Amino acid sequence: MGSKMPVALDMPGKVADYLRTTELEPAERAALDQGVTVRRGQGYTLRVSAVPAMHHQLLARCQPLDGGQGLSAVPAQRKARREYENRVSALTP
Repeated sequence: MGSKMPVALDMPGKVADYLRTTELEPAERAALDQGVTVRRGQGYTLRVSAVPAMHHQLLARCQPLDGGQGLSAVPAQRKARREYENRVSALTP
């Protein structure tokens, strides 16, 4: 199945920006740092190559973007997180 193979996923810039301000494990930070910025109109996406498990970890880290726990969600960030979530969940059958 090759689930240990790195997969390149486009992470919305708003998600990447948020993750850069969060406490990450060294491996997560490295995956972000090695990401390739792809300009997209007003914003950008970060093409992150990582094993699926790492994408799932990064996705879990940006859960606060969805609001909850008394946090107010910014609609654009929530949409960006959902976009990334869709890409990550497409990795696993």
